[in-house]
Amino acid sequence: MNDSYDKTFLGIDYGSRRVGISKSDPTGLIASPITTLVVKSESDCLNKLIALIDEYSPDGLVFGYPLHDSGDRSEKCEEIDKFITKVETRYDGPIHRCDERYSSVEAHAVIHAHGKRTGSNKARIDKIAAVIILQRFLDESNFNG
Repeated sequence: MNDSYDKTFLGIDYGSRRVGISKSDPTGLIASPITTLVVKSESDCLNKLIALIDEYSPDGLVFGYPLHDSGDRSEKCEEIDKFITKVETRYDGPIHRCDERYSSVEAHAVIHAHGKRTGSNKARIDKIAAVIILQRFLDESNFNG
């Protein structure tokens, strides 16, 4: 393990109504859920996200990037890119994109594995999807290997 590594990331599962948020530990090994933002507009989302950035002071952001099965960019990727451009006007740290294919399916499986029902609790799914996205980024980045 690299003891000199001390960076925290926020994982973001962006949606037009709900945004799942997760946070890494300072070693970059483990992602944990924080919250799901319920948003009314893109500007509401931006303001709420910036408030969390101010609160947690992350060293970087990781946005889920919904690629098609083929690996091509989806229409949602364009929407996320536009939102990231707005985030960049208020946050000067690095912003990463991480393939989020099947993160919602995995989130459902995680919730069910813990004996819970997903039902209409989409906020729980979004928060867990944000954890899965950030964990993928951390694992692929291999900060500690």
